[in-house]
Amino acid sequence: MALTAAHKAQIVKTFKRSKNDTGSSEVQIALLTARINELTEHLKIHKHDFHTRYGLTKMVSQRRRLMRYLKSKDLERYQTVIKELDVRG
Repeated sequence: MALTAAHKAQIVKTFKRSKNDTGSSEVQIALLTARINELTEHLKIHKHDFHTRYGLTKMVSQRRRLMRYLKSKDLERYQTVIKELDVRG
């Protein structure tokens, strides 16, 4: 259920802004989106897994805060991230 190291590295490689970038807003949003998508699929099967649902809502809230921050700092990067991840803004 967790992201594999290879999948996580691929996401970081796609969204990084510099050579050693692993913590920029874009990378964090992309990683959270991948985890949110996996948990959403899990919850489609396990409808009564309320602990996971609680964790999912916390991740969605965190992603929303990061996206709000990115939008206020750099609108162009924000729009690029939304387009690449196919996330509503």
